[in-house]
Amino acid sequence: MGSFASLEFREPLALALVLLAVPAFLLARRDAGRVAFSSFKLLAQGAVGWRVRWAWLPDAMVALALIALVVALAGPRIGERLSRIQREGVAIMMAIDVSSSMQALDLSTEDRERTRLEAVQDVFEAFVLGDGALGGRPDDAIGLVSFAGYADTAAPLTLDHPNLAAVARNLAIVRERAEDGTAIGDALGLAVERLRESEATSRIVVLLTDGVHNAGVEAPGDAAELARSLGVKVYAIGAGTTGLAPVRVEDPFTGRTRLAAVPVEVDEDTLRSIATRTGGRFFRAADADGLAEVYGEIDRMERTQITEDRFRQYHELFLAPLAAGLLLLGAGWFTRAAVFPRVP
Repeated sequence: MGSFASLEFREPLALALVLLAVPAFLLARRDAGRVAFSSFKLLAQGAVGWRVRWAWLPDAMVALALIALVVALAGPRIGERLSRIQREGVAIMMAIDVSSSMQALDLSTEDRERTRLEAVQDVFEAFVLGDGALGGRPDDAIGLVSFAGYADTAAPLTLDHPNLAAVARNLAIVRERAEDGTAIGDALGLAVERLRESEATSRIVVLLTDGVHNAGVEAPGDAAELARSLGVKVYAIGAGTTGLAPVRVEDPFTGRTRLAAVPVEVDEDTLRSIATRTGGRFFRAADADGLAEVYGEIDRMERTQITEDRFRQYHELFLAPLAAGLLLLGAGWFTRAAVFPRVP
């Protein structure tokens, strides 16, 4: 029933020719041969045979054949709506600071104490998988770089987002003093290199740090220039407050933890310069809500381009009425000649 509901005609105006079937039938009937009788009394009463009673049948067949041929001429068809969706994904490398300063608790919420890294892990998972205001990035290849004094690839570009979120959740703040630091240049350079081989039309780095560049080999400016030359935009996020931030430390004598205020500083000038040179933006996230808003804004700016081509695929149905019309026409002529012959 649903298929016939979408029945249409390629040339619907041609259906008006169906009206010719009535005069065609009447003309065919009028042309019948006649024999003159002096009186009907010469014919036996009630002796009318079946050929006389059905003599109109060949003419009706011709009229029906005309109707069927007109329907075939109108081009009956059933249209099926189809869509072809093309997605142009975004390749995203997330560079996340795991230095010791990420232990600060200034990104905690009212109901939960959490370190800066834990706050970033929460919003990273929402950004990738979707949660609340964030719709997720199902069509985008996303990778992860972690950095402190050194930069490491935690996950290459992947569409396996649940596994990626698990990798991000397992990131840990560095404990060894020799590994501590903030190698912004190395982190950005590594993230850009991971994007180099991507064929995505849009490639971006989301660089998050809460410190000042003080480690690594590559200078942030050089890494930014590499990103610019490859068409990679950098969205730089400075996370956390500046000045003093609360950090939970362990008392070496009692083993208990207590809150202590430690000095922190975000290198806003360097981050802003990186973003500007690559065509990205610099964001400042001083609290938990601000961090979520920053990722939400990046999510809205860098969306996958989806183009949808709508078209209809038709199933032509003219063969059935055409065949029926030709069969009826042939049957009408045959029965007129062989079964219901007319007297000239």
